[in-house]
Amino acid sequence: MKKQIFMLRWFGIMIMQLCFLLAGSSDDNISDSSAAVKLNAEDPEQVVIDNGIVQLTVSKPQGYVIGISYHGIDNVLETRHALHDRGYFDVVWNEPGKNSIAQRINGTHFSIVASDESQVEVSFVRTWTSSMQGTDVPINIDQRYVMRRGSSGFYSYAIFERPQSFPAVEVDQVRTVYKLQEHRFHYMAVSDNRQRFMPTMEDRESGQVLAYPEAVLLTLPSNEDFKGEVDDKYQYSCENKDNRVHGWISFDSKAPVGFWMITPSDEFRNAGPTKQDLTSHVGPITLSMFVSTHYGGKEVTMAFQEGETYKKVFGPVFVYLNSLSSNEDPHTLWPDAVQRMYKEARSWPYDFPHSRDFIPPTRRGSAIGRLIVQDRYNRGGRLLYGESAYVGLALPGSEGSWQRESKGYQFWTQADNKGYFMIKNVIPGHYNLFAWVPGFIGDYKHNNMITITSGSLIKLDSLVYSPPRNGSTLWEIGFPDRTAAEFYIPDPNPKFINKLYKEQPTNKFRQYGLWERYAALYPHNDLVYTVGVDRRIGNGVFQPTTWQIIFELKDNAIRGSYTLQLALASATHSQLQIWLNEEGDNPALFERVNMGEDNAIARHGIHGLYWLFSIDIPSDRLVKGRNTIYLRQSNATNPFQGVMYDYIRLERPPTLN
Repeated sequence: MKKQIFMLRWFGIMIMQLCFLLAGSSDDNISDSSAAVKLNAEDPEQVVIDNGIVQLTVSKPQGYVIGISYHGIDNVLETRHALHDRGYFDVVWNEPGKNSIAQRINGTHFSIVASDESQVEVSFVRTWTSSMQGTDVPINIDQRYVMRRGSSGFYSYAIFERPQSFPAVEVDQVRTVYKLQEHRFHYMAVSDNRQRFMPTMEDRESGQVLAYPEAVLLTLPSNEDFKGEVDDKYQYSCENKDNRVHGWISFDSKAPVGFWMITPSDEFRNAGPTKQDLTSHVGPITLSMFVSTHYGGKEVTMAFQEGETYKKVFGPVFVYLNSLSSNEDPHTLWPDAVQRMYKEARSWPYDFPHSRDFIPPTRRGSAIGRLIVQDRYNRGGRLLYGESAYVGLALPGSEGSWQRESKGYQFWTQADNKGYFMIKNVIPGHYNLFAWVPGFIGDYKHNNMITITSGSLIKLDSLVYSPPRNGSTLWEIGFPDRTAAEFYIPDPNPKFINKLYKEQPTNKFRQYGLWERYAALYPHNDLVYTVGVDRRIGNGVFQPTTWQIIFELKDNAIRGSYTLQLALASATHSQLQIWLNEEGDNPALFERVNMGEDNAIARHGIHGLYWLFSIDIPSDRLVKGRNTIYLRQSNATNPFQGVMYDYIRLERPPTLN
């Protein structure tokens, strides 16, 4: 009977996916009357592709986007910038043990991949040789641009390849950058509730740099409304799973125009669906981040050993342009861009890229199953649905390794309210299946390797996750969702605000300088939490902080070992020490030195990388009556060292059933 129910639900999922595929197509419902795509590659210094809607000009053979003409605008890119500084791919890399190098990808060979009336695809290849060692990233890179008939925009992607002979390298960042006309684009949109008129680059240059270069207090802005605000690109970061469309609107009274970066899939981004990254920011600049160490640090870099081979396709992503007549509201360009994003996502994976390295939908596979949670001390140990669980396939590794994995593809979905999931359009290969469930600590990893082949459908039936648990709950603080959102977030210093977030409580954590507010709230003593970040003391001097959790035991402790489950949402160069009942006694009950480098505090994140510790507490360390747990973050050389707590739970010793 269970198998019949499972097969019926699987059939329903398959029908739903088929409806999505039928509902949208990346061909824009092209009619025969739309203009043919034209390619002009005769100029030795540039290539021009035109479909009658958008005209794209790319330098030859470098592959820089030097012009985008649309809706009567000769070039939406900033022409005051040099040709190599308007639209480009770039990387940040280093040889092991050496300093980082930021490098634009400069193609050396141009070729026409495909050209007919319906589509043009061109290639700009940079091939690495040993003479480039130390100056150029040791990866062969093929930049591709695609324009299709009737499409209001163009696609771009990059193919990275390392043959066996290449030296070791660490790659921290891979991205695409577009710099728009400064006098035209002033309104930025990242989501439905995160959009606003933005200051200019000149406003930043005349402002006061704060604790780090990205954060600037606007002191002499061209628009008085911005005076006293803080601008920081990290205030507009977004998790990969939500980072699907963002960009800019020109409120030109004659021709309102939108410029949007649409990312139809997360599969080629690094470190999984909850990894945070940049979107658009003052410039005006729009990014597509494929790989970065933001909110993760070197733990999420792509580190290649000497001789390690590699190949991966980043993208395609879609640059979408839209417009309105002069009597229409420019704000409506945003919902149109959102609808276009959904259309592109339904069409993924695309069937039109000509690279043999991009795997089309006909050669991919899928996996379906159901995740069940069983916690023996929760609801009597009954089987619970893995409701809203994040379930994904990533390169093989240990439990939770996906959040630090950056080389391979990752394929994620979210289970329904009964725990059913379908992971579709998976590139053939060998994977582990990982999951985590909001409301439960820890990570799930399926015992068996998952092998996806072309056209395969892997049926996993019911998978049971038993989250870390040694005994019943004595008390708990927080909610296990891998963020610090349910902990107290102070109001920002009114001298350093972003007005966008003044009336958005859920985004309060994005305000600048919250790390300074702890000292204002607790100038002399630390937080004491009764059950039932560094403190600045002036002149650039910081003091370690110790939080206390006070709880009562009505009776003598049960003989055995209690367990403190400690889940962290972030850690940056932290030394976390834990004592019970006597702070500073030696040795500490638990200590972790120099933990993490996700820098989420400085970058206005509500989380970075997830950490979980199960700490044994012998029962003879507890007393009847009042007990105190001391949580001390001992590193205190700058304001950005610290941890964010996700969830803390004290468990009684295990009982025999």
